[in-house]
Amino acid sequence: MHFLLSYDTADRVCDIVKIIKQETAYHLWQKYSSVLSRQYWKKKTFWSDGYFACSIGEISSATIQKYIESQE
Repeated sequence: MHFLLSYDTADRVCDIVKIIKQETAYHLWQKYSSVLSRQYWKKKTFWSDGYFACSIGEISSATIQKYIESQE
């Protein structure tokens, strides 16, 4: 899954990722618990432990958005 985010540089990327994972897992479990419980029966998890983050530097956000949209 790819995300293209703009954020305050005072915020830590790890904190942003943590919030995204917590909030999306909570809401997915609220809405799809019957489906998810078949796969994740030991504990209510959804995301893996890791993540990859990078800055786009000199590349335009439009270029990155095109790349994300082209992923299958």
